Amino acid sequence: MVTRKNYLLAFLQYALLIFMSILVLLPIVVVFSASFKTSAEFNSTSAFTLPTFEAGFSAYITAFTKGKMLKAFLNTAILIVFTCVGSVLTGSMTAYVLNRFRFRARKLIYNLFMWIALIPAITAQVATFQIIQFLGLYNKMAGYIVLSMGTDILSIMIYLQFLRNISSSLDESAIIDGANYLEVFAKIIFPLLQPATVTIIILKCVNVYNDFYNPLLYMPKSSLLVISTSLYKFKGPFGTAWNVISAGVIITVIPTFILFMLLQKYIYSGMATGSVKE
Repeated sequence: MVTRKNYLLAFLQYALLIFMSILVLLPIVVVFSASFKTSAEFNSTSAFTLPTFEAGFSAYITAFTKGKMLKAFLNTAILIVFTCVGSVLTGSMTAYVLNRFRFRARKLIYNLFMWIALIPAITAQVATFQIIQFLGLYNKMAGYIVLSMGTDILSIMIYLQFLRNISSSLDESAIIDGANYLEVFAKIIFPLLQPATVTIIILKCVNVYNDFYNPLLYMPKSSLLVISTSLYKFKGPFGTAWNVISAGVIITVIPTFILFMLLQKYIYSGMATGSVKE
């Protein structure tokens, strides 16, 4: 009876996993198939009809060249680099101060970070937009970078979880040897935070890559298009060319798929380690 029960549970588990995998992969397969169809073929066949491949890669070439996706990839890469560097530096330093130093406002600052995380970002958009305009950062990459760095509470929380597992005796030993706090952080503590740093970089890359609202609001200029807004602009010149739009979607998916396959062990190990609190 126990063996049969185990087999039944295993069957249900695998059946559920297969069903969920189909639900996730089916839209991607349909879009991938549509990207190899001509416009006439797309309009005359169903979504599940396989393409004849007469069009070849023409839809991809059109999407990449006329859709200016190379410029969008470059802009996205610039935002990712500066945002990741800024988030890692500000997040790790803030977490180090909150974890290692004892001062009166420490608990208040920590609670403020937690409370801010609970406030919907959309409620502060009017004030945020006015501040960005006042600082002269509207329609500039610097505005988006500052916003992404200044509101990254997730990185602070992840670094705090890792710092709680690093003994403060390391700091004390280094200070006795003559090091100052900046040297302790840069040479001893920060290298030990590498798993957290990798996790934050990966999460930040995905967040910036998928972000649509903030680039559309703060960088509407055509020369500042990123991947998400570039794909959104397809609705104009390619409003009825669904094969070209599908090709653009697949082009945007390929980099994230490759990065996930290469870095998946860091994603899983980083999130698992960061979730453990001792």
